[in-house]
Amino acid sequence: MRGFKNILLLSSALLLASCNRPPEIIKLTGQAQGTSWSISFWTDKPVAAQQLQLAIENEFSRIDQLMSTYRDDSVISQFNQQHSLQPVTVGEELVQLVEHARLISQATAGCYDLTVQPLFELWGFKANQFNQPEVTEINQTLSSTGLQHVTSRGSDTLTKAISTLQIDVSSIAQGYSVERLAAMMQQYGVVNYLVEIGGELITNGHKPDNTPWRIAIERPLPGAQTLYKVLQMTTEQQAAVMTSGTYRHYFSADGKRFSHIIDGRTGWPVQHNTVSVTVVHSNATLADAWSTALLCVGRAQGLALAEEHQLAVLFIDEHNGDLQQHSSALWQKSDLFTEAQ
Repeated sequence: MRGFKNILLLSSALLLASCNRPPEIIKLTGQAQGTSWSISFWTDKPVAAQQLQLAIENEFSRIDQLMSTYRDDSVISQFNQQHSLQPVTVGEELVQLVEHARLISQATAGCYDLTVQPLFELWGFKANQFNQPEVTEINQTLSSTGLQHVTSRGSDTLTKAISTLQIDVSSIAQGYSVERLAAMMQQYGVVNYLVEIGGELITNGHKPDNTPWRIAIERPLPGAQTLYKVLQMTTEQQAAVMTSGTYRHYFSADGKRFSHIIDGRTGWPVQHNTVSVTVVHSNATLADAWSTALLCVGRAQGLALAEEHQLAVLFIDEHNGDLQQHSSALWQKSDLFTEAQ
């Protein structure tokens, strides 16, 4: 009888320990949009993880069919291939992304522009083979670019003013994709998650032990990936962390570094010393676009824009291998995160 009582006590202790143990983090991973994606989440309620994974993969396929310039049959590719100046139905999502980008493009006086893909190709970035073009080639290509030559007609149509003009939403679509996946987590009743696509991410809630999600910012230098800074996402609300950099995709020639970020005003790769821009924002779509736009204009003009538009932004400049950081006022006093010590 005594032994039986001990067994009951032991069973009760194990049950109590099990009840007190915080839920485990579930992780889903995959490949999409030319990169990897992962979702870390936890919940007290049952979630059909396999069903969720399938739903996520289907959503990636849907976005790909809509926005990928690497597929000839996507909606955006079909728009680009048409030389008609008549309105083309592309759907509300694409129109919304173009209009979001338009406002940010205007703020940068056209440095950030969704139509610079032909210039990107001209310089050899798409083929990954450097090809410094002649000034006449740049000017000729510039004549077929400019987001001001794309207009929206109603909520789901776009119209070109130049027949050969093309749009590429890759600088904003990944942020939008992160946002869509976060919305799916909410639909499945999950409120504590970290969604990441190719290093672009969004958080909501906290970890199972009530500590904040922690986000690493990479040291923006070529070579091995090393840690530069860690952010603790102290907000319980949705917060996106988007980083754009010039230190991974560039060419070196004649002692100069040519970044893959093309200035839409000049047709040339940006020439300033800013190598990384991180934006923390409640909206992942806007954060993605702003991080690229501010990297395009560089820290000097970018800080002024960050203050004007109330953005939490960290700029990192590189001078002969030395890194210098500059941050906006809202970065320094944001209620979304703190910098880990």
